[in-house]
Amino acid sequence: MPRPGSLKDPDIAELFSRHDPEKIFEDLREIGHGSFGAVYYARCNLTKEIVAIKKMSYVGKQSEEKWQDILKEIKFLKQLEHPNTIEYKGCYKREHTAWLVMEYCVGSASDIIEVHKRPLREEEIAAICEGVVCGLSYLHSLGRIHRDIKAGNILLTENGTVKLADFGSASIKCPANSFVGTPYWMAPEVILAMDEGQYDGKVDVWSLGITCIELAERKPPYFNMNAMSALYHIAQNDSPTLQYVLQAPEWTDTFRYFVEACLQKNPADRPSSTKLLSHPFITRPRSPNVLVDLIQRTKAAVRDLDNLNYRKMKKILMVDADNESAIGDSEETAEERSGGDSSKSNSATSEHSAAGASSQSSSSGSLRRRPHAQVNANHHSQPPAPPHYTHLNHQHSAHSAVPARARKSWLFSCCCFVRRESESPLAGAHDDYVNKDALRDYANRDSLCDDYGDDYANRDAIREARDRDRERERERDRERDRERPPSDYREYVNAPAAWHDPDDNRNTQRRQTSRSISNNVSAAMSLVSEHGANNFATIRTTSIVTKQQKEHNQEMHEQMSGYKRMRREHQAALVKLEERCKADVDAHKAQLDREYEALLQQLSRDLERLQTKHAQELERKQKQNAAAEKKLIKDITARQEQDRKAFETQRKREYKANKERWKKELSMDDATPKRQRDATLQSQKDNLKQAEAAEEMRLVRSQREYLELELRRFRRRRMLALHHKEQELLREELNKRQNQLEQAHAMLLRHHEKTQELEYRQQKGVHALREEQLSNQHGTELANQRDYMQRAEHELRKKHALQLKQQPKSLKQKEMQIRKQFRETCKIQTRQYKALKAQILQMTAKEHQKEVIKTLKDEKRRKLVLLGEQYDQSITEMLQKQTVRLDESQMMECQQLKMQLEHELDMLTAYQSKSKMQAEAQRNRERRELEERVAVRRALLEQKMESECAQFVAERAERTRLLHERHERELEHFDNESARLGFSAMAIAEGSREGYGEEEQSLSGSMLSLAHSNSSASFAAGSL
Repeated sequence: MPRPGSLKDPDIAELFSRHDPEKIFEDLREIGHGSFGAVYYARCNLTKEIVAIKKMSYVGKQSEEKWQDILKEIKFLKQLEHPNTIEYKGCYKREHTAWLVMEYCVGSASDIIEVHKRPLREEEIAAICEGVVCGLSYLHSLGRIHRDIKAGNILLTENGTVKLADFGSASIKCPANSFVGTPYWMAPEVILAMDEGQYDGKVDVWSLGITCIELAERKPPYFNMNAMSALYHIAQNDSPTLQYVLQAPEWTDTFRYFVEACLQKNPADRPSSTKLLSHPFITRPRSPNVLVDLIQRTKAAVRDLDNLNYRKMKKILMVDADNESAIGDSEETAEERSGGDSSKSNSATSEHSAAGASSQSSSSGSLRRRPHAQVNANHHSQPPAPPHYTHLNHQHSAHSAVPARARKSWLFSCCCFVRRESESPLAGAHDDYVNKDALRDYANRDSLCDDYGDDYANRDAIREARDRDRERERERDRERDRERPPSDYREYVNAPAAWHDPDDNRNTQRRQTSRSISNNVSAAMSLVSEHGANNFATIRTTSIVTKQQKEHNQEMHEQMSGYKRMRREHQAALVKLEERCKADVDAHKAQLDREYEALLQQLSRDLERLQTKHAQELERKQKQNAAAEKKLIKDITARQEQDRKAFETQRKREYKANKERWKKELSMDDATPKRQRDATLQSQKDNLKQAEAAEEMRLVRSQREYLELELRRFRRRRMLALHHKEQELLREELNKRQNQLEQAHAMLLRHHEKTQELEYRQQKGVHALREEQLSNQHGTELANQRDYMQRAEHELRKKHALQLKQQPKSLKQKEMQIRKQFRETCKIQTRQYKALKAQILQMTAKEHQKEVIKTLKDEKRRKLVLLGEQYDQSITEMLQKQTVRLDESQMMECQQLKMQLEHELDMLTAYQSKSKMQAEAQRNRERRELEERVAVRRALLEQKMESECAQFVAERAERTRLLHERHERELEHFDNESARLGFSAMAIAEGSREGYGEEEQSLSGSMLSLAHSNSSASFAAGSL
């Protein structure tokens, strides 16, 4: 296998451009951070087009896996061409990093709810869902699955077009069975994919339903719990629904039905993406500018957030300058005026977003917000907020104790950060820009509900206080704008040199430098805002990217990544084992097929040889019959020739003897004249010749008839012998075929047994691997859950320790309040004592005044002592009460956390027990299915064998019948021909039966002697 990054393969090389991307793209700014690396805003030098570049490194651990994932994402994205999918621009490779260039979007739906800190309106959700459903319908029509649909992966362009992005988790085949995606958005069948089978594109429909809840409630279900815990809650709980939340918009039934349809637990009941296109929630009329207006409001809110962060940084600078120099309050006021706001937004959305930004900036601090810790960065001019809430702008108090020189360097870095943050109000991109797996930290940044009460219970009071603060700030900004001198961005860039002035005692120069920095920062903000409005439109704040970078390194991300990696390794090992088993089965099947084919070929050759042998035997038999027939004809002809010769010799001898006898008899008759005697002798000669000729003709005819009769008998005998031979050969051939069929059936049965043994062995191995993987998975889940429990308990202990650490300060404040009340009470009693003393002295005689004064002093001292005791008792009671209250609250929190963790552990244990039972049931089901398949295959094999045997029996009977019929026809035809020739069928048949089986013996033994037919006794006595 080639090493990662190798472009030797032409198919891989054509995915990457040969040019240097650093020469083609400029002005790269990081706009997102993910598991593969970072995403950048960039400008193309060739086309001047703004693009987004995703830099993906494939070095380090799992480099081969990373490289394959990069190639898969590039190929996947390159094949897409739809208005609702992110557009592919190209891909480059530099060193060990792939540069994936895509179209630039202003942000994601997740960025919108992050900026506004409030749910979207229903029509805005419907507009986003329409684009998502169109994109999903296109993907599913290609047989693709996105597998990571969520608000962070739904991007928006400047004109309000919805784009699906982040195809790193997508599947190019459907159905699939990989554990891929973000936990809170995963469908149940994805979580249970390795246990219960495959899933299809309807998992994206489930994720869309969860995304609707995310857009409507600002976070998906189960987001307040551990990601690992959320997995088994999703797998075994009922489908989530939209919640009825106080002060939340009233969702229509159409929206609720849409979410309910998307979140059907059974995938078969869940509608497809194509069917969702016709849902009333998608098709109902709405304004075409819904998303455009939303984007514009969000961009204005982002500007307000950046301006708010800028003003907070500027206040830190001003406070530091005030601490370093005790001179120039008026100059400090002018310095404040010089740093105005660069852009403002009057929308309610922007104001709400500004409040959200304030909470964001404070949440990034090292100290956790406490209800009793009230810190206000603008406490000089702002009235106190309601006591239950914490004002969030507290940075100046955290840095007021920093030494002057160190603070100077720190302030310069903060100023540069303000410039960079304002210069780069980063744009949104896909959620792969965001850490896809580290979502737990996202719940921490949603801590407004925890810090400000359930569902912003006193949100109005906070908003009023912030509105008053913002109004005062705007008035001061307007005054500063009137007096603000012009400044240049280049002065701001060159400003750092002024912060390193070695003379710390020149206060006037420091004040001028502070004013110059403030002016330059304001000018830079204005220039950057103009630049961003033209070229770097965004709906993201800088803090989002910073949080992404923090999320990427958090512990929960590593834990979830390790769990996903383990699931992928399990899946890969299972797929590898299944592929190896499949290869073994294919090789086993091929080997058995070859063996069976070789047997069939061998049997076919043996049968062909037998048939050839039989044909040769029949041919030899026919030749033998022809030769025997010729020999028979020859022998009979030779004997008949001898008989004719003997007959001729006998006839001549008899003729001579008769002639002599006739002459002797005539010579004795002297009375007969000689002439008459000669005539009588001549007539006797003629009569004898005629009789001899007739006898000769009779002999010849008799010999011919005998020859033909013997030939017919011989041919019939040979025909019967040939028929018998053909029957023997047919029986031999059929017996051979029966033996071959039995051999083939025996081999098929043996192959079936081997295949059955292999399948059982492979299934046992797969089940053992699955059982081991499930055990490892459950062990990892339990270990992760215990780590999460330990981490939660540790965080709670830290929180309690911090509360205990902060308790003395709180108790000191309360003690000071009680002491103040005591002093005021003492003063009141003193005044009352003086008034009472004066009144009593007026009515008391002068000689009794000393005693009265002494009595009053004693009474005053006694009351003050009682008051002091009450003071001590109040302090003691307060300390005890606060301690008991803190202990009770901490114990309650510990108990609640313990109950929650025990409940989650019980849920995990129940889920694992259920999954074990399901896995065991699945294994038993697979065993039964395999047994059924084996039984069915055995039954089919036996049925095939029986069918072949029955077919062979039928063929055997048919061939035997056809042979007998042919033999009968031939014999009948021969007998008919014999009868036509005048032979007796009975005589021929008897002669055939007598001579049957003696074909190989000498032909002379089967012939009748013809000597008696040549003797004189064969002639009648009166023939002469």
